Amino acid sequence: MERLFRWTFRIVAGALILAGLALAMVYWLAGRSLPDYDAAETVAGLSAPVEIVRNTHDVPHIFGQTDADVFFGLGYAHAQDRLWQMTLLRRTAQGKLSELFGRRTLRTDELMRRLGLYRAATASVTAQDAETMEMLTAYAAGVNARIDVINREASGRGAPEFFLFEPEIAPWQPADSIAVVKLMALQLSGHVTEEVRRARASLILPDERLRDLHPDIPGDGTVVLAGDLFPTLSPTRHASAAPPALWPTAPSGLSGASNAFAVAPDRAAAGGALLANDPHLGLQAPTLWYLARLDLATGGAIGATIPGIPFILAGRTERLAWGLTSSYLDDQDVLIEELNPDDPTQYRTPDGWAAFKTERSILRIKDAPPVTLTLRRSVNGPVLTGSMFDLGTVTPPGHVAALSWTGLSTEDTSMRTGLELMRAATLDEGLAAAQHFIAPSQNLMLTDGDRIAMQIMGRQPDRDPQHQSEGRIPTPGWIPANRWKGTKPFADNPVWADPEGGLLGNTNNKTTDAPFPDHISHYWGDSQRVQRMQRLLQARDVHTRESMIDAQLDTVSTAARALLPLVGRDLWFTGEAAPAGTPERRRQIALEMLAAWNGEMSEHLPEPLIYAAWMRALQQRLIRDDLGPLADDYPRTEPLFIERVFRDTGGAAAWCDVIQSTPVETCTDVARQSLDDALQDLEERYGPRVEAWRWGDAHETRSDHPVLGDIPGLGLVVNIRQSTSGGDDTLQRGRTAGDGPDPFANVHAATYRGVYDFADPESSVFITSTGQSGHPLSRHYDDLGELWRRGEYIPMTLDPALARAGAVGITTLLPAAD
Repeated sequence: MERLFRWTFRIVAGALILAGLALAMVYWLAGRSLPDYDAAETVAGLSAPVEIVRNTHDVPHIFGQTDADVFFGLGYAHAQDRLWQMTLLRRTAQGKLSELFGRRTLRTDELMRRLGLYRAATASVTAQDAETMEMLTAYAAGVNARIDVINREASGRGAPEFFLFEPEIAPWQPADSIAVVKLMALQLSGHVTEEVRRARASLILPDERLRDLHPDIPGDGTVVLAGDLFPTLSPTRHASAAPPALWPTAPSGLSGASNAFAVAPDRAAAGGALLANDPHLGLQAPTLWYLARLDLATGGAIGATIPGIPFILAGRTERLAWGLTSSYLDDQDVLIEELNPDDPTQYRTPDGWAAFKTERSILRIKDAPPVTLTLRRSVNGPVLTGSMFDLGTVTPPGHVAALSWTGLSTEDTSMRTGLELMRAATLDEGLAAAQHFIAPSQNLMLTDGDRIAMQIMGRQPDRDPQHQSEGRIPTPGWIPANRWKGTKPFADNPVWADPEGGLLGNTNNKTTDAPFPDHISHYWGDSQRVQRMQRLLQARDVHTRESMIDAQLDTVSTAARALLPLVGRDLWFTGEAAPAGTPERRRQIALEMLAAWNGEMSEHLPEPLIYAAWMRALQQRLIRDDLGPLADDYPRTEPLFIERVFRDTGGAAAWCDVIQSTPVETCTDVARQSLDDALQDLEERYGPRVEAWRWGDAHETRSDHPVLGDIPGLGLVVNIRQSTSGGDDTLQRGRTAGDGPDPFANVHAATYRGVYDFADPESSVFITSTGQSGHPLSRHYDDLGELWRRGEYIPMTLDPALARAGAVGITTLLPAAD
């Protein structure tokens, strides 16, 4: 027995030692790819030395003798910290993910090949002017210089992910940067999804009930503050399976969002204009944003970049500050093409049958044979398959769906806008820069310290006033009125400058009440946050940097304040006394708590959780019996829908009656039942004590690594989870998942925040939701995330002396001898 014990001990100890050595080896190999920020490297492609001065938060300040050298330095810095992320973005745009990940990304690659996104980016290279081309070429050279250094010095392949996946990295090209912008346009465009969702609902619902579920946003536009077309379709056709890995488009409700506020000097306490901006994107680790400062010949530019893109997307110079919000301009239309029954290679046009443009594309797949796709295009755009965006559920037999979208432009000059914004000396020059932007359409908020303005930038489709659906649902592509006539001139894009009241703001809300086809959109990203924005900005005579920060971090839900009195009006303080532990008593406790709640979606309170769960359960009870499985397309609370139902707008109270039951249910019945549903679910999740529940336990951020996050064990290292305040409809937006095992998880939020004060420009502040590094072993992988969660910011200076004085590392790039 003693001998057996000794050998067992030796075997176990040996196994533990080997495991420890293996872990140490993995750690050592992964650590090899951590960049040395205090090194000198000789690289090709520079005209003179470049310095990358990094501060304590790993923000690079890039100094060079020419603008081209500075852009080279930005490319190098991006590749130092985010090379894997850049590679993943490029492969997504190219439709080459399956070469790394096998069949699980095959559908994603197929979508990108059918769209032809990378081809359009490559074609757009020739549309660039000389200065933009110089920027793109220099940036690409900087990325490639970093790749050369990695290969020369065996620096851990540049990122730990390359030990698990294909280590070869193709040289970066100017087309790659254009493709990243186009990929962002795809991720921020939600009109295809909305068209399909509305069309599917229209197959089931009468027109008046469809208007309840998809209401037009009421009221005029706010910026300045002071049909049944295909009768053969079956309504029982189900949606396709869940999107595959790394699917590049967001489900409904999770496309682009943002806030931007601007204050003119006469409304600012210190006499200088203010601008605050917080773009909202899907949470991931690392975040898509990367802070940087560029020392250009026209002066310093500082703010948020995206790895792969060589300019500041949101930030400031000494003379100008700019921010972005998604405009929700309707730049996509689905056109249904009828196939020739005698020859499916042809489709119907106003002039008869025409042949599709076709080509073959080979998808290479890791550990599987390649797949050959036949790509088709009609005059209206690329043809997509029925599984993409659930198009098959709204496409009749014998037809296919094509996509018209401005983002597929082969003359995309959006890069020029970024360059000219960084060089602009006045607000007018900044506004003029917007004319080159194609997609994604954005609201550009600007100030030069003396004036403020907002400009919608991006190409508008030129639609016929007789368009059958006004772009709301897919339409027959052979009818001339449904086809685009091209795009409108930039002069047609609305602009708001120098408002009399001194305030501008946008929360992705409705910006204009112009009729179709000058309407901008029928589908907007917000109808609730705008109300809180108006209240906060108009309530003060003057504003400060701190009041701008308070607005960004505000967690009061106007939707909760409006819906709770409406939904619970017959439930407050009613009912008989109930014993402790009974459903009746639990309901009374919850109602008492909600009655005293001010609508603040604080992570430390139980009331936000009760409210969110109640409204979610209520909406499902209202729509499930009418829509059946289609109810899954509406996982998040739609405040306007619930308000219409409980105000009985246009007979909307009809939703309260369960059509599949004999009794006639009232809205009070459904409100009570759904509250009990919600409380029962919460008790099973968080225990019986209602007072002990916390919104933050449910509303946890999901900043997950898009590739390694699902691998057991690794997820604990690479995923960033934090308790957060805010909600779907608060200015500090924390959009919930809506479905799945954690429906209240925070999956879409303000991943970048910036506040710029022209009374004291150096007091401007910035923050992102994770950190600068994409390396999980770096202390800069998540060091900004905790500051972000607490509502804190970091300063970033345009003063070269201050940047050098606070440097914790300086990378010096020296030009190689010819």
